[in-house]
Amino acid sequence: MNKAQKAAIWDAVHRERLALAGDLRGLEQVHWDTASLCDGWSVHDLLAHLIDAAKTTRLGFAWRLAQARFDFDADNEVGVRRERRDAPQDSLAEWRRVAYFTATPPAPLSSRLVEAFVHGEDIRRPLGFEGDYPIEYVVTALKLQLATSVKMGGGKEIARGRRLVATDADLDVGEGPRVRGRSIDLLMLVSGRS
Repeated sequence: MNKAQKAAIWDAVHRERLALAGDLRGLEQVHWDTASLCDGWSVHDLLAHLIDAAKTTRLGFAWRLAQARFDFDADNEVGVRRERRDAPQDSLAEWRRVAYFTATPPAPLSSRLVEAFVHGEDIRRPLGFEGDYPIEYVVTALKLQLATSVKMGGGKEIARGRRLVATDADLDVGEGPRVRGRSIDLLMLVSGRS
């Protein structure tokens, strides 16, 4: 991946972070307490996770994971507790502050697109909001999920035995019963969402 491609991915991630911040502006407490699509996490918790992820460096990720005895879920819970402010508006202010960060754990850069889009939907769908995602980068995220094992946060095994056909992009992959939908919906499917 060349420098221009990396810059374009970060631009898409930063735009999505700011769009999510805009969607969350003015929420009442009841909305912040709404269950996200991530089991056990409210909208506020998931925003704290996104803040934590935006700050996570490659070296920091390795250190933290070792501290958590290589338990991804335990490490994520520590990150949520560290970054979740008492007042949701304070968490939202921190989210805006880190929106342009370019730190990343040791993963393909396209994983930042997966995180931004999937977690954006994890928050928006329960609140009844609709995201506006650049199709080209949703397809990039979807292709990464299709090539990555579930053990590593992907959806290769979930997609196995299905033919995924995007209704809004030139994407037709896999074999088996056809599943048609918008690229974002296919991305959510292979990311383990119903």
